Amino acid sequence: MDTTPQPRTTTAFYVQAIASFGISLTAVAAGILYLPVGTWIRAFLAVGLLYVVTSAFTLAKCVRDMQDAGTVVRRVDQARLDKLLADHDPFKVPAG
Repeated sequence: MDTTPQPRTTTAFYVQAIASFGISLTAVAAGILYLPVGTWIRAFLAVGLLYVVTSAFTLAKCVRDMQDAGTVVRRVDQARLDKLLADHDPFKVPAG
């Protein structure tokens, strides 16, 4: 039986991830804002930045969903195995 505990993410990791995302997004946005180019180029880069950010969120969600689906399948398989083992009585005389 596989009874390995699921790793838990700490609050410090969440804070670090949020801070890293905020700092990087702010730095790139400031770089685009202060870039010595025309408005159209700056707007294009800003839309590109937004596209990258939304794509990263979508990718992270897909990876998380796939991992969660695997966890659910493992839990169902484990529950079935536990039920089979609980119902099995090696000393029971077969009927018939």
